[in-house]
Amino acid sequence: MTELPEKGGRNRARQAAVQAIYQWQLTEQPPDQIESHFISDHELDGVDLEYFHHLVREVPRHWHQIDDHLGPYLDRTIDEVDPVERAILRIGTFELEFHPEIPYKVVLNEAVELAKMFGAEHGHKFVNAVLDKVAAKLRSNEISRRAS
Repeated sequence: MTELPEKGGRNRARQAAVQAIYQWQLTEQPPDQIESHFISDHELDGVDLEYFHHLVREVPRHWHQIDDHLGPYLDRTIDEVDPVERAILRIGTFELEFHPEIPYKVVLNEAVELAKMFGAEHGHKFVNAVLDKVAAKLRSNEISRRAS
C-alpha cells in the first residue's frame, strides 16, 4: 500500500510550483533545471514532491494548450497578465483539464488561495473570475451534475 503524503502536501506542492513556474516564465530555462535548483535551494518539508515534479514538468509541456483555454476569458494578452497570476492561472487550467479527479471547486479554491498568497492585492478576484469561466467550459458535466 502506498503511503499518502500528509494532508496539505498538494497545497504545498502548488505553492512551490507557482514559484518554479514563475521562474520558468521569466527565464525560459528548462523546467528540469529549474526544478533541481528549486529543490536544492528551498525547504520542501511537507510538500508532495511527486505532484510538484508533475506540475513543474507538465504545465510547461502543455502551455500552448493551457493558454488557448485561458485566452478567450482574459481582458488582455496572456503575456500582459502579471507573471505570478499567469503561473497560477496555468496551474489551475492544467488541473481543470488534466486532473478530473480533483473537483473543480478545489482547483478554484486552491488557485484563489495561491493568488492571495503570492499575487497582487486584488489578483485573487481576477484569477477566480477567469478560472470560473475556464471551469464552465472544461468541466461543464461536473458543474451541471453538482447543480442538479
